[in-house]
Amino acid sequence: MTPSVSPRVFSRKEVAQHCTEDSCWVLLGTRVYDVSGFLRLHPGGETLILSRSGTDITGAFDGPPHRHSENARRWMEQYYIGELDITSATTTQTPRERRKASEHTEEEEQTLASRCSKVDLETDLVDWQKPLAWQVGHLGEKYDTWVHQPVDRPIRFFQSELMEATTKTSWYMVPLVWMPLVLYLSWHCYITLAQEKTRLFLTKEYSIIIHWYCFPFLFLLGMFMWTFIEYCIHRFLFHMRPPAHNYYLITLHFLLHGQHHKSPFDGSRLVFPPGLASPVIGGFYLLFDQLFPVGVSHSLFVGGLCGYVLYDMIHYYVHYGSPQQGSYMQRLKAYHIKHHFEHQRAGFGITTTLWDYPFNTAIPDEPTERAD
Repeated sequence: MTPSVSPRVFSRKEVAQHCTEDSCWVLLGTRVYDVSGFLRLHPGGETLILSRSGTDITGAFDGPPHRHSENARRWMEQYYIGELDITSATTTQTPRERRKASEHTEEEEQTLASRCSKVDLETDLVDWQKPLAWQVGHLGEKYDTWVHQPVDRPIRFFQSELMEATTKTSWYMVPLVWMPLVLYLSWHCYITLAQEKTRLFLTKEYSIIIHWYCFPFLFLLGMFMWTFIEYCIHRFLFHMRPPAHNYYLITLHFLLHGQHHKSPFDGSRLVFPPGLASPVIGGFYLLFDQLFPVGVSHSLFVGGLCGYVLYDMIHYYVHYGSPQQGSYMQRLKAYHIKHHFEHQRAGFGITTTLWDYPFNTAIPDEPTERAD
């Protein structure tokens, strides 16, 4: 909607009729929002929104139990479709009552408007009609604020169709490419360890034989090691703060992770393209080979690789899945969405929140509302 176009006006009866998964409308004061496309993305679950469809959700937005962030309010404006017809809603009131209700509504609107700037793609800091890769570096000191104000729209990096295609990946490509390697290396590790020739030197004089039945433990240890690597990569690489004067580091940050925070529900960029991940995975393979005997290194590596696949699958699911209320995955989803919308400098764990606690980056707990 542009300022020159008058908003559509809906009666309260019209709004109340839109209370299904296919068409779900809600109110914030007198503003009407069509949140149908956001239902399955909502971290609190579809039921919470559907149970309030057709009604004013201002109280739920302000909390308790959960006070929505400024980014959540800004995000909501993308679904704005019109205004509630106050006249038709107050026909049974006296003129004095209608005047008071109108004054109260205006105060509410001013309060809501002052809480955050609205999403306006036409006046944004970048030109959304052009590829963003070469624009973001010019944002300078405004980049960090801009990239952490999410929008619900896909992002285009490059003008070239070929280059653009290399940055997009369907979620199923990750297990399709890497799980065969996980299975092959698991078999290879078992055969290697079964030869009873793999020795782990604890000192120069003392070593122990690593038997075949140690493989599951080494595999699980590799997965556990991955959770720490995942935390470090997310915190120190993906969330580095590029210097405001460095065009190239800003661009690199945007391509690596900034684009994901700007458009967190862009389904084509929620997992890493195997082609881009290959050099990093190859680097870890070589590193493990230098640190441990072959049977041990491969067992740890394949466990870590499996952990990486699970990481990408869980990351996709917490963005696009609808986990059962109260489940572990639902808590992970709520935790990760808070990281995107409110706590960008905390909550770096994806598959687990374990490492956030010893490093003091855990998102503070708050009570979660149960669906009626």
